[in-house]
Amino acid sequence: MTLDSVKHATETPDTEQPWAELGLKQDEYDRIREILGRRPTGAELAMYSVMWSEHCSYKSSKIHLRQFGEKAPANDALLVGIGENAGVVDVGQGYAVTFKVESHNHPSYIEPYQGAATGVGGIVRDILAMGARPVAVMDPLRFGAPDHPDTKRVLPGVVAGVGGYGNCLGLPNIGGEVVFDPCYQGNPLVNALCVGVMRHEDIHLAKASGAGNKVILYGARTGGDGIGGVSVLASETFSDTGPAKRPAVQVGDPFQEKLLIECTLEIFKEKLVAGIQDLGGAGLSCATSELASAGSGGMRVELDTVPLRDATLSPEEILMSESQERMCAIVEPQYVDRFLEICEKWDVIATVIGEVTDGDRLEIFWHGQQIVDVPPRTVAHEGPVYERPYARPAWQDALQADDANKLPRPGSGEELRAQVLTMVAHPNQASKAWITDQYDRFVQGNTVLAQPEDSGMIRIDEDTNLGVAVATDGNGRYAKLDPYAGAQLALAEAYRNVATTGAKPLAVSDCLNFGSPEDPAAMWQFAEACRGLADGCLELGTPVTGGNVSLYNQTGDVAIHPTPVVAVLGVIDDVTRRTPVAFKDQGQLLYLLGDTKEELGGSAWSQAVHDHLGGLPPAVDLEREKLLGEILISASRDGMIDAAHDLSDGGLIQAVVESCLRGGNGARLVVPDGLDPFVFLFSESAGRAVVSVPRSEELRFTDMCGARGLPATRIGVVDGDAVELQGEFDIPLDELRTAHEGTIPAILA
Repeated sequence: MTLDSVKHATETPDTEQPWAELGLKQDEYDRIREILGRRPTGAELAMYSVMWSEHCSYKSSKIHLRQFGEKAPANDALLVGIGENAGVVDVGQGYAVTFKVESHNHPSYIEPYQGAATGVGGIVRDILAMGARPVAVMDPLRFGAPDHPDTKRVLPGVVAGVGGYGNCLGLPNIGGEVVFDPCYQGNPLVNALCVGVMRHEDIHLAKASGAGNKVILYGARTGGDGIGGVSVLASETFSDTGPAKRPAVQVGDPFQEKLLIECTLEIFKEKLVAGIQDLGGAGLSCATSELASAGSGGMRVELDTVPLRDATLSPEEILMSESQERMCAIVEPQYVDRFLEICEKWDVIATVIGEVTDGDRLEIFWHGQQIVDVPPRTVAHEGPVYERPYARPAWQDALQADDANKLPRPGSGEELRAQVLTMVAHPNQASKAWITDQYDRFVQGNTVLAQPEDSGMIRIDEDTNLGVAVATDGNGRYAKLDPYAGAQLALAEAYRNVATTGAKPLAVSDCLNFGSPEDPAAMWQFAEACRGLADGCLELGTPVTGGNVSLYNQTGDVAIHPTPVVAVLGVIDDVTRRTPVAFKDQGQLLYLLGDTKEELGGSAWSQAVHDHLGGLPPAVDLEREKLLGEILISASRDGMIDAAHDLSDGGLIQAVVESCLRGGNGARLVVPDGLDPFVFLFSESAGRAVVSVPRSEELRFTDMCGARGLPATRIGVVDGDAVELQGEFDIPLDELRTAHEGTIPAILA
C-alpha cells in the first residue's frame, strides 16, 4: 500500500479517503481536516476513527454523563474519580481499593469465548494500571431466550471465556448475574468487573510528563486481531443476518496477562514509572494519545520499533490493533535499564518506542517518515459531542397502563404452591450453579462470600480482617417500564445487597447498556436512566467513580431493554462479622424489614407465570434504603442477626427459598395481618430484607428497629425441612431443590 506521510497529505488535499468505511460521518471528517489544516494521513485517519468512535469518545453520552460529576455527593473516601482508568476509594488502614465495570457485548456475540475472555482481561488491566493488585472479578451477564438455539451457542462460550481467563489469572469470581430475556437475543450483554487493592501511596495515573522520559511498550506482541474492534463492533448495530465480524474480535492469552500483572506490580514496587496506561480499546492509538493528552508535553513515537506477531501489518493496522496483554509506561531515562531487566525476568517483551517531548504534538514516525502530527487532545479528549434528539416513546403510556396488578392471581393454596414452584424454576430465578461452578470462587484464600450470596466479599488484610463487598444489579424490565426509576432500583438493590452482608456502601461504578443513540426513544431511556442514577447517588451519598457506556445494542430496529448495571462497593471492618444468606439454625425467628405493597409491575411473577411486562415498577424510597442499610450493618456488627437476604426479583418467597436451600433448613411462614398471601409472597416492593434473628437477640433487634422507625414484622421461624405458608401450602426442600437446580442444566444439555 502507499504510505501517506504528513508532507504528502499536505500536498494532496483532494485525495479520496475511506472515512465512511472507518465509521466517521462527513462532518467528523471535515472537522479533522479543520483541526489539522489539511487532510489527514492514513495513520491519522485510523487514529481519529477509533478514538472518535462511540465506544471511546462517548460522543452521544457525555452530555448526560456530566451529571455524575455535577451532582456528585461529598465523599471523603473518594481518592480518584471519573476520568482515569478506574475510580479509587479509601477503605481505611492505609488501603485504597479500585473497581470498575465495563462491557464487551458485541465481541462476545461474534466470538463468545474470546469476546468474554478479553473482556475480563481488559478490565483487569484497567485496575492494574491504577497501581493495584487485582484481587477479584465479577460478571453481570444477559442472554436471549433460554430455549433459543443461539443461546446455546453464546452462553456456554461466554461462561467458558469468563472462567477460563479469570481462573488462569488466579482471580476469584465472586459475583455477578445471569438474566435471560428475548430482547437480548441478538445482543447479549457481557459486562465484566474487577476489584484491585493497593496502598494510598501506590496510586498511578495515566499521563506522560517530563520531556525526555521514555515511552515503553511492554507485554504481548502486536497482531492483527481486534483491528477496529471498538469502532466497527461497539459503535454500530448488528444486521438481522447475525454475526459477521469475527476478525475484529481480540484473542486473549491469560498466561501472558498473569506474567504482565506480576511484572507490572514489581515495577510499581520499585517506583520506576511516571505514568502508565493499558492498551485496550483502540490500542496504541488510545494509549499514546491519552498519555500525551493528560501530560504536560508532547510525544514522539517510532512505530516501526513495535514488536509484531505479523510483519505484514501496516502502520494503520498497528495503531488500530487491539491485541491483548499490552501496557504502555512512561519511564525516566535513569530507570529504563532496571525496567527492562524486570520485564526480562518475567519473560515480558519490552521496547522503548518513543519519548516525551517538550512540544504539544503527538508525532509518530514509520521508518523515518512522519505519518502522524496531531494535537493529542483532539484525538483523545476533544472528539465530537452530540446532543442527540430524544423523546419519550409513544408506546410508553400504553406499556405503563398495562397494569400487572390486574393479571389473574392464584385462588387457592394449591395454586399458590404451583406458582411458587414455577417461579423458583424459571431460568431467571433458578440456581446458576451450572455456571458459577465453572468459576474458581476461592482461589487466593481471601474470598469471604461469593455467589450465590447477596454480594461478593474479599478480605484485604489478613491481620485486621478488613474487607470489601461488591454487588452488581440491574433490571431491564423495570427500566423498560420507567428508565428513571429503573436506574434507581438497580442502584438501590446493589446498595442493599452490600449492606445485607454487613458492609457499608461507599461508591458506584456503572455499565450503561442501551440501544442506538440515533433512536430518539433509546436516547430518552438513556437520558432518563443517567438522571435517575445521578439523583440516586446524590441521595445515597455514593459517588459514581467511573464506568462504561455501551450503545448500539440493537439488531435492526429492535433494541434491548434499557439495562443500566450498577456496581456498589462497600467496606467492612471485620469480615468475620459478615452476614450470609443461609438460614443455618433451626428455631431462629424470621423478620421482614420494610413495607410490603401491591407492586408487581415488571415482577418475576408476572414474567414466570404470565410472560407479561407492563405497569409501573416498584416505588423507590432511597431514604428508606439508607435506613435499612444502617440497620442491617449495625445488626451484623453487633451480632443481632445470623442471616439476611435482600428482597428483589421474586419477592419474599424467592428470598426465603434461597436462604432455606442454602442453609438446608426449612421455614414456617405466617401471613401478617391485613396482607394478602399472594402479595406477601410475590410483591417486589423495594427497601426490604428478610433476616433470621436468634431468640436471645429478638428484643434488642426489634427495639433498635423501633427506635429508628424501620418496620420489622415477625413472619415465621426457621424450622423443619419444608417451606410452609400456614393455612396455604408446604413444599419439601427436596422438591424445591429439584425445581430450583434442574432448570439451567436442562436448558444447556
